[in-house]
Amino acid sequence: MNLSQNMQDYLKAILLIGRDGTASTSDIAARLEVSPASVTSMIKKLDELKLVKHESYRGVTLTHAGRKIALEILRHHRLIETYLSEALGYGWDQVHEEAERLEHHISEEFEDRISKILGDPQYDPHGDPIPSKDGRIPPTTSERLADAEREESVIVRRVSSHDNTMLRLLTHHGIGIGSTLRIVSRNEDVRSITVRHQRKIIDLSIDICSHIFVDRYVGTTRQ
Repeated sequence: MNLSQNMQDYLKAILLIGRDGTASTSDIAARLEVSPASVTSMIKKLDELKLVKHESYRGVTLTHAGRKIALEILRHHRLIETYLSEALGYGWDQVHEEAERLEHHISEEFEDRISKILGDPQYDPHGDPIPSKDGRIPPTTSERLADAEREESVIVRRVSSHDNTMLRLLTHHGIGIGSTLRIVSRNEDVRSITVRHQRKIIDLSIDICSHIFVDRYVGTTRQ
């Protein structure tokens, strides 16, 4: 099926923001930074192509065909991000925009070669899962740093924001995927969390912490 880049972007957006598989018109508009009227028009076209189903007051869901396309575009995007990071030395704050431009244009052969060169990775530089060739999505944690308790130790597994300022701040503090953090204190009055990382004490806002997903650390920390 020959779809425009715009159509592909809509399918990917619905996949990423769908709650229980369903995305609202307002959420799609916010993610793609377009008007609700534009979303309504595009959803009608995708519905006619049998790529989505739209029910009034219930939202939009992907059909089997629509989900397959969305997963393929998402796989392209995250493989490109990983290639840019690991092979070309891009920072994790630089890869998203480049991948957005390239994801629609690579062939299946190019996708396969990138994946093989990288060792068939399961996660991109932000810790987001890379869909497999057959559409399976590796597991990810849903535990947020924002919900961690004092004295807990956690391992950073995923950062869900493409806010480059936030990513650069984390890089400045030496925090990345795989970093171990110990919660020193929760500062509810100023909405921040103080963590220890590699002997450094760092204050992070609750907003930033809500975009950082972690596993509870089991073992003895050395910080």
